[in-house]
Amino acid sequence: MDSLITAAAHALATGDPLGALKRIALRDDPPALALRGIAMAQLGDLDRAKALLKSAARGFGPREAVARARCIVAEAEIAIVSRDLSWPMKALEAARATLEVHGDHVNAAHARNLGARRLLLLGRLDDTEQMLAGVDPTKLSPPARIAHELVVAGIAVRRLQTDAAARAFAQATETARMTSISVLISEVETATQVLKTPAARLVTDGGGRLIKLGEVEAVFASRAFVVDACRNRVKQGSEAVSLATRPVLFALARALGEAWPAGVSRGALLASAFGARHADESHRARLRVEIGRLRQALRDMAAIKATTDGFRLVPHGPDKVVVLAPPVDERHAAMLALLADGEAWSSSALSIALGVSARTVQRALEELSTEGKVLPVGHGRARRWMVPPVPAFPTVLLLPGPLPSD
Repeated sequence: MDSLITAAAHALATGDPLGALKRIALRDDPPALALRGIAMAQLGDLDRAKALLKSAARGFGPREAVARARCIVAEAEIAIVSRDLSWPMKALEAARATLEVHGDHVNAAHARNLGARRLLLLGRLDDTEQMLAGVDPTKLSPPARIAHELVVAGIAVRRLQTDAAARAFAQATETARMTSISVLISEVETATQVLKTPAARLVTDGGGRLIKLGEVEAVFASRAFVVDACRNRVKQGSEAVSLATRPVLFALARALGEAWPAGVSRGALLASAFGARHADESHRARLRVEIGRLRQALRDMAAIKATTDGFRLVPHGPDKVVVLAPPVDERHAAMLALLADGEAWSSSALSIALGVSARTVQRALEELSTEGKVLPVGHGRARRWMVPPVPAFPTVLLLPGPLPSD
């Protein structure tokens, strides 16, 4: 490798893409194209970066399998950063295997780390941990080590393990400061805000207040009867009942939980569950049926007793009832929670992460765009979606993936 290529690679490693381009901007040989692609990625021109890396991969000969594999790993990182979750990850696995066979363990570990980052975005926490188990952090470069610690922190955050998350964030912060790369330091500082900003709104005894992630963890660890409006489930101790696919039952459970220890009138329950302004006998009959179904679903945790004009929630035991709601209730809260990471998402990536149809995502994005809550960037297949600066509620409780006892 010639001196200019070596100097450009060193500049990229220290976070100086312009310095790298000064040395190789006019060169079209495969090593220079690869480094130019990485430089453009660091500068934010991801489309140009992908084109350069593809050209570099095509230019390497059959005996340069390692160089070609490194280009594929760089492409995969761009895909993850740009939230292109449809990028073929089998190519990344093949590149990782090639790197391991040829003894390039540093880039092989980086490739595995990238696979873990993608799995985390999809909420597949067990698979993410399994992928990370094969990564030796000591073999990672400082930027990759930071990404590794942020993935570890992301798993801990989604599982409400705030102490473990704080340790991972602290390690990432220390590594970022050692690099003296301002972009990395800023990225870590932004990520750590998840422990300092409101994660939910706690409603109890008729009042509500915003709470941070540590307090959410304490609520779930307590013996309280929790109506979790972030994941549409009911939890008490080690028992949990998911009502995510039964919205009417959850609406009834939430209304009863917010009113506890008082009861809720039939009219209020009809309005909450069915949106009925003027109830007739058919509405009242349906309410009786749904209350019966809710009694059956919650029979191991609570009873629902009839009152003079409605129903009242009575948990088994002396524990209190609390409702855990998003800081700001939104119709498309889960989508906004994903977009709150500050990256530009494609509609297809949102569809994959949320597990809903592409048309559902498109309708939601059109509605949110009309309300000024998301902004489109680009056109056609290159269109991406972002939230305006200072998103309303970047709460991790709405992100894909299971919470404890799910």
